[in-house]
Formats: sequence, C-alpha cells, structure tokens
Amino acid sequence: MEAMEIGVVETDRLSLVPLAVGHADEMAEVLSDPALHAFIGGVPFSPQALRARYERLVAGAPHPSETWWNWVIRLRGEECLAGTVQATITADERGCAAEVAWVVGTPWQGRGIATEAARALVTWLSGHGVRGIRAHIHPDHQASAAVAAAAGLAPTGHWHDGEIRWELPAAR
Repeated sequence: MEAMEIGVVETDRLSLVPLAVGHADEMAEVLSDPALHAFIGGVPFSPQALRARYERLVAGAPHPSETWWNWVIRLRGEECLAGTVQATITADERGCAAEVAWVVGTPWQGRGIATEAARALVTWLSGHGVRGIRAHIHPDHQASAAVAAAAGLAPTGHWHDGEIRWELPAAR
C-alpha cells in the first residue's frame, strides 16, 4: 500500500486533498472549536502544534505494516478548508484493512460535508482493494454515527476504549 499515491479525491462539492504541512495554519482555525473534542478528548491544537503534528503525519507511519493516508476537505464553492478525513491502513496475510475517521469544523457542520467526504473516502478505499473498513464512534455521538451509516458502515457489538466499532459489511 505504501507505493500507491493517494492523490486528490473529487466529489460534487468537495476536493479531498492530500494533507500537507502547509495546511496547518488554516486547519488550526477550522479545528479551533473546543466542542470538536467533546467525544474524543483533548483541546484544539495551536497552529505551531498542528504544524508539528502534520509533519509527523506526512512523514508516514513508523511501523512498516501501517500506512497513514490523510486528506483535508476543501469546499470548492467557498474555496476554503472545512475538515479532514483519514485512513490508517494495516496489511497482513489477509490483505489490507482501514481505520477511518473524519472531522468537520463547526461552521461547516450540518451541511452534509462529513457525509460526502466519508462516502468518498470509503468508496476510494474500496476501489483500491482495501477491505475491513471500520471506524470507532462514541455511543453518544449521533452525528458521527449518522455519517458512518451514510458511508455504508454498520455498528457491531465490539467496543474499544469506550467506542463502538462500525464496519463496512463484507460484499456478498
């Protein structure tokens, strides 16, 4: 999976653009609302801290069986960034699996952006041979659960660190 270039993923309204360190300043503003951390914990990163985090992400996963793919969500009609989507890919003898996540800044929520981006991410991953697509969602985070369902994921009975695992059902 490491050799594959992630590239830009286009939807009707969005461009999922591969993450770059240069996105940090704008993304620090997009992700500045403390409410975004209600379910995941922590606090918003400063532009400097987010730049350092993006430097680590762009450098790639330290473990050879893992690949980090990260995109910023560009809302083309407004020519601005609105959030991120990400996939942590793991490979083993059964193939590749992905842990996915998304976040959309508070000013852009409620407009279907997270749903559109998550659907595009799941479709792109599936189209590139990734199986076992999953997300972990806090049981009280109804908005994220709705996004996961719209992207084709379904809740399972498995829990991890207080979150429910959602998975893309196996193709029949």
